[in-house]
Amino acid sequence: MSLHKKSHYIAIPIISLLLTFFLQTAAGQQKQNTVAPLLTQKFSRHDRQRLGYGGTVTIVGPPVGSVIIEGWANSEVEILAEIELQAPTEDDLKRLTAVNGFILDVDLNHLRIITAGTHDKNYMRRVAKGFPKKLLGLPWKIDYRIRVPLSTDIEIDTGHGPVSVSGVEGALRLSAAQSETKLSLTGGTVNATIGTGKVKLSIPVRSWRGAGAEVRLAAGTLEVEVTPGFSADIDAEILRSGSIQDEFGLEPRVRSGITATSAKARAGVGGTYFHFVVGDGTIKFTKLSAN
Repeated sequence: MSLHKKSHYIAIPIISLLLTFFLQTAAGQQKQNTVAPLLTQKFSRHDRQRLGYGGTVTIVGPPVGSVIIEGWANSEVEILAEIELQAPTEDDLKRLTAVNGFILDVDLNHLRIITAGTHDKNYMRRVAKGFPKKLLGLPWKIDYRIRVPLSTDIEIDTGHGPVSVSGVEGALRLSAAQSETKLSLTGGTVNATIGTGKVKLSIPVRSWRGAGAEVRLAAGTLEVEVTPGFSADIDAEILRSGSIQDEFGLEPRVRSGITATSAKARAGVGGTYFHFVVGDGTIKFTKLSAN
C-alpha cells in the first residue's frame, strides 16, 4: 500500500472523531441553553431585643449581602432583614426558606446576630440532615438594617457586600472580604480590616471622642473625609503600589514626614491617633463638605 493511501485511511477516523466532538459540544451547548432559569423569592424578617447601656452587638454577616448599622436613642436593638433566595422550583424555595436566615444568641448585655444557612456546613449538619446537596450551592443573600443604642460596641464579620455604620460611639471592629464601606463616626475605638473595595471614613466633628481608629485595606481606595479644623495625629502608608493624596492640607510631624507612599502627619493641633494602611491602591484625605 502506498504512503498516500495510508494517509487517506488514517484521516478518516480523525475526521470522524472531530465530527463526534463537535456534535457533542453543540448538544451540550443546546442543553445548557435550555436549562430553566432559577425562581426568586424575597421575604422580610423583623425582630427587637432590649440592650442595656454599653452593651455589645455582634453581627456574623452573610456570604453575600449588605450590613447597615445606625445609632438611635432607644435602649433596644431593631433588626430588619431582607432575604432573597433562588432555586429551580417552588418546593426547593420552601426547603431553603426553612434553613436560610439568622438566629439570635442573647446574653445579659451581648446580642449576637448570626447568619445561618446553606453556606454553613456545621449548621446544616445540625438542623437539616439529608438536605438535598443540589440546593447547597444556590445563590442567596441577606441585607441587614440594624439600629442600636448610641453607646453600643459593634463587631461585624461579613463577606461580600456594602457595609455602613453611622451614629454610634462605642468600639467598632469590622472585618469584610470585599466591601464598599462607609463609616460616619464622631468617636470610639475603630479597628477595620477589609480585603478589597472602597472605604470612606467621614468624621463630621473637629475633635474625636475616643481612642482613635486603625483602618487596613488590602487593595482599593481609602478616603478619609474630615471637617475643616479637625485635629489629630495621622500615620498613613502604602505597602506595595499606589499613592497618598492630600487634599486636606496635613502638616508633617517629623522631617520628611509626608511622601507619596508614607505620611507621619498632623491635622490641626494634633491629638487622637489614626493609622491608615493600604496594600495596593490609594489613601486620600479630603475636606468634609458643608452639605
